Amino acid sequence: MTFLRKFIFIFLVFNIILLYTDLYSQEVPHSIDNKGIYEFLDELANNHVIAINSAIKPYSRLFISQRLLEAEEKKEQLNPRQQKELDFYLMDFGKELNEGKAWKRRKDLFYYKDDLFSLTINPILGGELFNNSAGKATYWRNGAEARGYIQKWGFYASLRDNHEKPLLGKSAYLTQREGGHIKGSTDWSEMQGGVTYSWKWGNAGLVKERVQWGNNYNGANIFGGSNPTFVQIKLHISPVKWFDFNYFHGWLNSMVVDSANSYWVTNSYGADYREVYHKKFIAANMFTFTPFKNLNVSAGNSIVYSDENIHPAYLVPLFFYKSVDHSLTSGIDNMNSQMFFDISSRQIKNLHLYATMFIDELSVTRFTIKDEWNFFSYKAGFRLTDFPVSNLSFTTEFTYTYPLTFQHYVPTLTFETAGYNLGHYLRDNSREWYVSFDYRPLRTLNINLFFIDAIRGPDYTELGTDRLGNPPLSSVEWHNATYGLKASYQVINDLYTWASFVSGNVRGDEDWSPGYFFGKKNTLNFGLTLGF
Repeated sequence: MTFLRKFIFIFLVFNIILLYTDLYSQEVPHSIDNKGIYEFLDELANNHVIAINSAIKPYSRLFISQRLLEAEEKKEQLNPRQQKELDFYLMDFGKELNEGKAWKRRKDLFYYKDDLFSLTINPILGGELFNNSAGKATYWRNGAEARGYIQKWGFYASLRDNHEKPLLGKSAYLTQREGGHIKGSTDWSEMQGGVTYSWKWGNAGLVKERVQWGNNYNGANIFGGSNPTFVQIKLHISPVKWFDFNYFHGWLNSMVVDSANSYWVTNSYGADYREVYHKKFIAANMFTFTPFKNLNVSAGNSIVYSDENIHPAYLVPLFFYKSVDHSLTSGIDNMNSQMFFDISSRQIKNLHLYATMFIDELSVTRFTIKDEWNFFSYKAGFRLTDFPVSNLSFTTEFTYTYPLTFQHYVPTLTFETAGYNLGHYLRDNSREWYVSFDYRPLRTLNINLFFIDAIRGPDYTELGTDRLGNPPLSSVEWHNATYGLKASYQVINDLYTWASFVSGNVRGDEDWSPGYFFGKKNTLNFGLTLGF
């Protein structure tokens, strides 16, 4: 029996034992692409109606429904638009709370629920059209999603085919736009889903889903969430109100051919070389403490490792993996480890202050050596909500990343999967200012005015320079100065429509941006989507 089979066996035995404990809750994550509900919860938290740990996403549907129920109990604190939006979202997330059929529920393609089992099935359809001086660009998707519960088990699946012409989300592009493994020239598919098990103070699962760690309003710099999804074993526990813990162990795609395990095959089509990729894994954890109400302090670490099968040391959720790595690779080259910190304060009503630090490599001596820098990425920002004008938010966010952060000189140990960076979308040696106004005059209507000024310096990995002594932003090799106006509206649950006008000036290295947006472009964009 392989190690993986043994692990799955132990996992199943563990859950059988849990069947005889006092358990409740059912956990299925809700897509971070459904920005409406995440923005609404953020607004309620900023207004001191609810409390959330916004450093870790996605949230589960049960968590969302419980926060909405908490807001309903304080409905008198909400303005008229927020009350209507609360009722709107409870039509969907009330499924996790309400028994029977005597409540107002959203329409689904298929919905069933009894005392043991529930199932929801909905289509995924949508598309968008871009138009600027370069011509037209199109994107559309089709697929289906399903989720359900059996007692303490949750299961979900989402299959989506994506069609985009020209491609706007390649791995080399400095963009938050989604991409994936290309089929043919313009298509890719994305399969997400998993099985989870819950108990009173936590849950665990085997899933394939999008992960975003780090407080942000325009791109997280711990786990950015724009990369293709990967399979992971995850664990979440929250035994007390002041402590929250998250962990996952994931299987990444190295995209590096292992010549020792690749081989030739001969069949009726002739001879063909069967390529096999090197194995690549990641383990990550995050500890979140709440010493005071509305103040969350988080710290965690991760490691990308390769050249072997799954190592049991990295299946221990509580470890500091860099120290473990030094023991396992003593005397030879180490694996690729990271540390991160996040602080989020909503202690002042209507104001969210946050800061995030990603540490790829740290040496104390470099602080005193001229022309040497550590490998950091940090973000700081704030959002002022519903003050002084109701339904209006103002956001400012600054991100700075030193050279070679998120990078690694060993191709199998890069902070990537399938060639896509797992961290901030600008990657290393970069700086970004983001400023926005969001006005929500009506239920689920958001009018967003934004400005982005982002630059990136030389890519020292391409230049083949030494790892140390690379000055940050010694020259500007890529610059994106963009402002725009976007209006989006959720007509019914999960049915979004939007229109935007964006004026951008992207210049510098043409390999880092799609040609369609490169240069001075005024772009109109219209879209409609049902499901995610």
